[in-house]
Amino acid sequence: MTATFAELWNGIAPIGRARNGGYLRYALDEPELVLRDWFRNQAARRDMPVTDDGNGNLFAWWGDQWGHDAVLTGSHFDSVPHGGGFDGPLGIVSAFLAIDEMRRQGRVPRRPIAVVAFVEEEGGRFGVPCLGSRLLSGAIEPEQAAALTDREGITFGEALGGTPAGRLPGLTGRINALVELHIEQGRALEVPVGVASAIWPHGRWRFDFTGIGDHAGTTSMTDRRDPMLTFAYTVLAANKEARLAGATATMARVEVEPNATNAIPSLVRAWLDARAAETGTLDGLVDAVIKRAHDRAGRDGTEVAVTPESYSAEVTFEKPLATRIASLLGDVPILPTGAGHDAGVLSAHVPTAMLFVRNPTGISHSPAEHAEEEDCVAGIGALARVLGDLT
Repeated sequence: MTATFAELWNGIAPIGRARNGGYLRYALDEPELVLRDWFRNQAARRDMPVTDDGNGNLFAWWGDQWGHDAVLTGSHFDSVPHGGGFDGPLGIVSAFLAIDEMRRQGRVPRRPIAVVAFVEEEGGRFGVPCLGSRLLSGAIEPEQAAALTDREGITFGEALGGTPAGRLPGLTGRINALVELHIEQGRALEVPVGVASAIWPHGRWRFDFTGIGDHAGTTSMTDRRDPMLTFAYTVLAANKEARLAGATATMARVEVEPNATNAIPSLVRAWLDARAAETGTLDGLVDAVIKRAHDRAGRDGTEVAVTPESYSAEVTFEKPLATRIASLLGDVPILPTGAGHDAGVLSAHVPTAMLFVRNPTGISHSPAEHAEEEDCVAGIGALARVLGDLT
């Protein structure tokens, strides 16, 4: 099969698109299921059998299925709420087209190549990012993953159709390398393609601020135990502590009970996303935010409970592999990122690398996320060269 980037990209562009131009593609929900069917269709057109690892991750095979020393490439379909279309799907579309390019050149790999679509990378539905790669690598227990719930109370196990299979037996012998192509999620890349050097440590923490719900019109300001005040202070504290540490802290997801205009809330639940270049900096940042939240709660007459929900340690991609790829592509830039990826999770078990495609605005997780078609085509050519070199 011969296809162009524009043909494949335009084919999936409408799937899950919201009115604001962003995307609502949640793991194992209707738009993502349509994309998974598209994946199977593209694989069938290329005579690539598709397997499911029992965790919701899909693999399209060129060569023996789970043969020795396979090379994986791909990304994910799911999005953050109203996110951009390139984050994830670009890596899958590019992987199929890179294989087309290798076949056009008459190249036959000595080891199997698989295009992979990881499930629930963003954590937008079930709360844990990179869930599929965590299950595949054994970083999370199947029973724990199965019990995760979305906002409608549906568990991951129910959406998947059963308890996940968990860690792939013989993982390190079956996978020789993973190369994930992704749009760059910052403004550091000034040429069409770059190579990742590291991923900042990052995590998510849930803050439950509790107080006493009461009438907004009859309760004096001095008699209130309002958790919204503690929450608001914590947002400002997180911003200040992150700036002082040279890190990032974001509290952008909030749930309020009873969420009524004329009622003082009894509960404010919020999530902190924190990231830093070094583990010690991240730990110090989170500790400082938690301390300031508790201090403020003592003054407001409220309470705070903090629950760690996910944590990804600092990832340094295998330097010889990154250097080899950068040299192969003409000494392209090697740069770190603050964004998490499935390649980062699997890097603890198998050699991994990432290719970045230039993002002219640097905006990501937004409808404004974009990459120029010529840069995407350059990324496909780069990925084909890397896969050829590795296989």
